[in-house]
Amino acid sequence: MTNLHFSLSEYERRMNATVDALIRKGMHGVVLFRQESMYYLSGYDTSGYTMFQAMYVDIDGRMALLTRSADRIQSRVTSIIPDIRIWLDHEEASPTTELREMLRDYNCDSQTIGVEYHAYGLTGQRAIAVNAALEGFCTLIDASDLVRLVRLVKSAPELDYVRKAGELCDAMLDVSIKHTRPGNTVKSVYGDMMQAVMRGGGDPSASRWPMGAGESAVFCRYHTGDEIIQENDQIIFEPAAAYRHYHACMMYNIVTGQVNPRHRAMYESCAEALESCQDLLRPGYTVGELYAAHANVFERRGYADAALAACGYSVGISYPPTWMDWPMIWPNNPQVLEPGMVFFLHMILLDDRTGVSMCLGETAIVTEADCERVNHMPRRIIQA
Repeated sequence: MTNLHFSLSEYERRMNATVDALIRKGMHGVVLFRQESMYYLSGYDTSGYTMFQAMYVDIDGRMALLTRSADRIQSRVTSIIPDIRIWLDHEEASPTTELREMLRDYNCDSQTIGVEYHAYGLTGQRAIAVNAALEGFCTLIDASDLVRLVRLVKSAPELDYVRKAGELCDAMLDVSIKHTRPGNTVKSVYGDMMQAVMRGGGDPSASRWPMGAGESAVFCRYHTGDEIIQENDQIIFEPAAAYRHYHACMMYNIVTGQVNPRHRAMYESCAEALESCQDLLRPGYTVGELYAAHANVFERRGYADAALAACGYSVGISYPPTWMDWPMIWPNNPQVLEPGMVFFLHMILLDDRTGVSMCLGETAIVTEADCERVNHMPRRIIQA
C-alpha cells in the first residue's frame, strides 16, 4: 500500500482501542461518517464524503465501506479496508438501503449499533434517511464521540506529523512578514504563504484562513473580497498548515507604520494570557482551567468585553470545512489533559469600539512536563 502514511501496527493499535471503546459502550459495531474517523482507522483518504458514504466497524475489528464509484479505486489504494462496496448513482438510488444490507451481512440485525451522527458528511436529510432505513432492523445510539475520543491522544508517529505542520507554520510566518507591505493586497500575501506550504510538501488546510486589513482586521472568519495594505494598518492572520491532514495553527497581527499604544497594551495582554494557558497545558489540568487562565488575564487588564467565549481547541486530523476539533476551550469544560493531546491556543482581542485588534496563538503538545510548542510566535509585536 504505497499511499498509507502509517504502519500496519499503528492501524492495529488504533483499531484495538476502538474495539475496546465499543465493548465498553455495549455496541455490536459503529457506522462512521466522519472522514477523519475513516482516515484514522484505515488510511482511507478522499473528499468524497460530500456525498453519501459510510464505514462500518464491528467488535471483531472488521471494516466495510459503502461509497460511490468515483471512490472505487481511491478507497482501495489509500486504505486497508478489505470490504469495499459501491452504490451506483441513479434517480432511484437508495444508499441507506444498501447500508442496511451491508450491516445485515455483519449480523447487525437486532443489535445495538452506534452512529457517528456529528459528521459533516451526514446531513440532516441523510441522517433521517439512515434512521428510517434501520428502523426495526437494529437499535441505534449516538456514537459521535467514540472514535473522536480514541484519537484525542496522539501516538508518536502522529505527533511527528503535527511537528511537521508546525515547521510549515513557521515558514509561512516568515513569508507573511516579508510580504506584508503597504500597497500589497492581503490576498497576494495569502498566496505567497500557501506556496510555502505546498513547497514544503504540506496539504491545503481544512479551512480557509481568516485574514484581513483595515476594518476587516476585527474579523475572525474568512471573507471574500480583498484589502490593500495601508501605510498605517493592522493585518490579522489566522493560518494553519496541514501535513498528512494533521494540523498546526497560529494567529497574529502585523502592524504597518506607527504602533498604536492600544496595540501594545493589547499585545502584552495576549502574550500574558497565552503564557498563562501554556503554563497549565500539563497532565491533570482541565480544558476549563485553560479557559479560566485566559479569561482572568483579560479581565484583570480590562479587556473582557473584547475577548471571545472560547480560546482554542484540539487539533489533529481534519478535513474541510474546518480544522477545529473537540474539545473546545471554553468555561468549565471538564476534559482532563493527557500527554499526547494537541491544542491550538488563541488569545483574541477584537475591539469593535475602537476598531483595534490584537491576537496571539500557537499550537502545542501536552507532555509530561512543559508543553512542546510546535510553532513559534514572536513574543513581540510584529511590525512591517
